[in-house]
Amino acid sequence: MTAGDANRVVLPDGTATTWRALLDGEPLPDPVAVLAEDAASALRAVRRHVEDGTELLVAARSRVDETLRAELIEAGFAVPSYGVPAHRAAEPGRLWILTSGSTGRPKRIGHTLDSLTTVREAQPPRTWLCPYSPGTYAWWQLVTLSLAQPGQDLVVTDPATLDDWPRAAAKHGVTAVSGTPTFWRQSLHRHGDELTTVPLSQITLGGEPVDQPVLDLLRATFPDARISWIYASSEAGAAVVVHDGRAGFPASWLDRDSVDRPRLSVVDGELLVASPHRGAGVPELLHTGDRAEVTGDRVLLPGRISGDEINVGGTKVSAGAVREVLLTHPSVRWARVTGRRAPLVGQLVSAEVVTDGTVDTALLQRFAAEHLAESAVPRRIRVLPEIPVKETLKSDV
Repeated sequence: MTAGDANRVVLPDGTATTWRALLDGEPLPDPVAVLAEDAASALRAVRRHVEDGTELLVAARSRVDETLRAELIEAGFAVPSYGVPAHRAAEPGRLWILTSGSTGRPKRIGHTLDSLTTVREAQPPRTWLCPYSPGTYAWWQLVTLSLAQPGQDLVVTDPATLDDWPRAAAKHGVTAVSGTPTFWRQSLHRHGDELTTVPLSQITLGGEPVDQPVLDLLRATFPDARISWIYASSEAGAAVVVHDGRAGFPASWLDRDSVDRPRLSVVDGELLVASPHRGAGVPELLHTGDRAEVTGDRVLLPGRISGDEINVGGTKVSAGAVREVLLTHPSVRWARVTGRRAPLVGQLVSAEVVTDGTVDTALLQRFAAEHLAESAVPRRIRVLPEIPVKETLKSDV
């Protein structure tokens, strides 16, 4: 039993149940990899883990290709939907998370319910929308919050119903939504004024770089909501939580020692995290691979170090910095910046954008030229019809 067993859980088909009622059927094989076809089967597996301590990995079936499935079988997991039995002793209480694979093949990171439950203090009653793919770290954050805290109801979506989330949110009384910046940009772009009918008191962002323009857009749309952004990963857990409406976190948090909070530091432009919430086998001091820039009283996290640098004729250009400038244009809803091969100079800056239709690429180039060095101005800008969103709600920016 858990403190949140009586919390309401609304499934993608609109069925309302509780965590307690999700405990049905027979015990799972142990250890087991549940490759879920839908959100309901993933949640039932979690509730069974709470009851039995089953060693469990949950992932959406669409995220696990044949090669990765073979790796899970080789590692000793039962895979029920494929009739594969377990062939090793289980580790009681162990939970496994597959990383997103955005920097390579997905990896397995070991956790427990305790290490995944990072919100310990009492919370005001909220009904959360959970748009994440089952088994991701962000999904687990909402699941463990609902399991551990009374009054934290959960409304779960599937990819097929995600685009209709404002209507489902209004129907089921959603007051809090967690999503990536890409999720929020897409929602603001597609639904516009419809979102103002959803009375949100809490908005949370994470999983990608959180820039000031998206925070400002959310503040303008939801003036009464608390807006929080979280820096978290499967390896380090939740490391930074900011509520002040500003991108980045206070520089005063660097090298701060606390028993229950991660220790943050910046070395050679990289964020390092020593976290009590880290996964099993993760080094005590984790090199995150994320760029960190100390600017005045703030530490900004513009994105990954790898892939951010564009070499234009020997001049180093930050793709993240160019992207942030493009996003400050009031007509730009989303942007991605990359390097493109070019003769003589090696690379040129290239961009893809989604706009509200009131600006053309020539105007955007002139705008960029007013704010960037000549080498950083995108020489090619392609306008996309929609914001590209992966199943992880990210867009690889």
